[in-house]
Amino acid sequence: MVVTQFVALGGVVLLAAMSPGPDFAIVTRNAMISGRRAGMACGLGIAVGVFAWAVVTALGIAGLLAASAVAFTAVKLVGAAYLVFLGVRALLAARRGDYDDAKHIPGTRAARALAAFRQGLVTNLLNPKVAVFFVALLPQFLPTSATAVDHLMLAVVAAGVTLTWFTVLAGLVSALRRLLTTNRVRRAIDAVMGTLLVGLGIRLAAG
Repeated sequence: MVVTQFVALGGVVLLAAMSPGPDFAIVTRNAMISGRRAGMACGLGIAVGVFAWAVVTALGIAGLLAASAVAFTAVKLVGAAYLVFLGVRALLAARRGDYDDAKHIPGTRAARALAAFRQGLVTNLLNPKVAVFFVALLPQFLPTSATAVDHLMLAVVAAGVTLTWFTVLAGLVSALRRLLTTNRVRRAIDAVMGTLLVGLGIRLAAG
């Protein structure tokens, strides 16, 4: 494999990561509400999910999922339900509006980062459209006699580009967060993000 193949794959993955969708929404919300660390942790979870999808694509499992209407629909509905669940949680938080500053509580930042990582990972793994994306994409960048190392390198590139983009996004959103710390603004953010996540869940289920 040559460098141009890695660069081309990275460009396609970057465009996909930058497009508005569930991953974009949950990283933005976590970074805005809980800070850069939570946003980066969410992005890391998404990157791990991307790496996992790339690996299962190499093993042929993702292709079986994409080809099986029953399996595809099952994963799609579970993923849609999870997005709706996250959206409803955000809407309930916006309704309550009780955003306490818990920085002084030991372990709070770590707990938020872990929760954000889990959200990113689960959201990505439960999106069967990611499987379809990699099944269609990766073979185009592999040589005829591709080895396990070739597949692994492509998976690393895809995960690395994804992590880089969401790390940058988390940093940008976190910088804005310093100007948007009032409860009123945070409630508005949760209301918008919650509505968006519910809408994305419904769209995924219906798509």
